[in-house]
Amino acid sequence: MTGLKALAEKYDGFIVDLWGVVHNGVHPYPGVIDCLAQLRMRNKRVVFLSNAPRRAAAISRGLAAMGIVPKLYDGIMSSGEAVHTALRDRTEPDFATLGSSLYHLGPERDRDIFDTLPFTETATPAEADFLLNTGPDDLLGPEDSSPYAPTLQAALSAGLTMICANPDLEVVRDGKRIICAGLLAENYAGLGGKVINRGKPDPAIYTPTLAMLGTGKSRSLAIGDSLRTDMQGAKAAGIDACWVLSGIHATHPDEAPSEAALAGIAPVAIMHRFNW
Repeated sequence: MTGLKALAEKYDGFIVDLWGVVHNGVHPYPGVIDCLAQLRMRNKRVVFLSNAPRRAAAISRGLAAMGIVPKLYDGIMSSGEAVHTALRDRTEPDFATLGSSLYHLGPERDRDIFDTLPFTETATPAEADFLLNTGPDDLLGPEDSSPYAPTLQAALSAGLTMICANPDLEVVRDGKRIICAGLLAENYAGLGGKVINRGKPDPAIYTPTLAMLGTGKSRSLAIGDSLRTDMQGAKAAGIDACWVLSGIHATHPDEAPSEAALAGIAPVAIMHRFNW
């Protein structure tokens, strides 16, 4: 399809991925702001669902700096927000027994997940009760996962459970592929470490998202660029999905249907990009 207009009347609510659909990490994609405005003009509800390892308020500020202001959407749900809630409430079995000290693997900008909560941050994994992984830090960089091997090995030796606040393996930032927390989590699991993920494709993240959206599954459409997270997550949650080719895959449109089928995915539509 060339745009969302032909699909819009079939749905009341839209669950929209951010990185790779709405923006490239630096700028909005062409036509995105107009597309969101067109949905709002038709009284459609829009919630952004992102695997970003930070809280919704921080994401909202970043979007506003790109010109994507709050009047264009109804809410934001992120894997970082889900992790913050789980750490705060400690009602889930996996989180109830984590302990009171954590080692943070990630950049300073992701500290909002835990910095208002009663946890002690440690200087080394050996001192911690668990490992909070929000992705590559600013010192070692996001190009390669190998510099993080010593930290992962230290955490493994300490027997730490890893909480992964971004299941994405990689994203494309302004045309350049960079690694995410999900790749570090995959490496840790490969060493034998225990990993608890929050975010897409886990269908649990769609429960609070749909509650925020206020529409039923049959009248909601998930829009994303990743087969592994966005499309698989929507499938697991029982929600129709639209695959957008502007992000991580950047697949040629002629090849997209067969690639989706190979992944066991049947999106209701495939589009070049998120535009009206």
